[in-house]
Amino acid sequence: MITTQYKITLPSDYDMNIIKARVINNGHKTDGFDDLKFKLYLITEKGKNHNLQNSYCPLYLWKNHNGLNKFLFEGYYDNILTSFGWQQVQVGIPLVDPPTNISPYKYLFHLTKPIPPQGSLRNTKEEIVKDLPKIKNSEFMLTYNPDKWEYEVFYFLSDVSNFISETYGVLYSILHISYEK
Repeated sequence: MITTQYKITLPSDYDMNIIKARVINNGHKTDGFDDLKFKLYLITEKGKNHNLQNSYCPLYLWKNHNGLNKFLFEGYYDNILTSFGWQQVQVGIPLVDPPTNISPYKYLFHLTKPIPPQGSLRNTKEEIVKDLPKIKNSEFMLTYNPDKWEYEVFYFLSDVSNFISETYGVLYSILHISYEK
């Protein structure tokens, strides 16, 4: 499996209802997309959930490279290019798979941390998982990128009314989830 995400930062005064309407009108187009396990349509809104900016940041989990290649190189990604310009697509490899059922979740809390140089990576997964912040009523997915030597934790949350994190991260709202066929 492979995760991909592009992060589109929008102006502070951007009307986020434009993105919400875009997702309502187009989110279904990736439902059942080839080799897509899921796509989360994620946003942040300046001033909500402690976010400092507006953004649109979809997160994809691909079963393999075929669906990703089709999405990027057969015209599907062109809609992003024409609407928002050239975007860096971040890539991750799952180290801990996501929960089996993500449909009840409405929020995603995202942390990125470095994997420091070391003599062996043999116990790194266990050490990372052991040191993860514990967030009540959540499940998580863990990915890594050996090009940057970073790992990313994605916590799935159904409610954030009492959410407080001592760790700096980004709290996204999930607008829509596209699933595999």
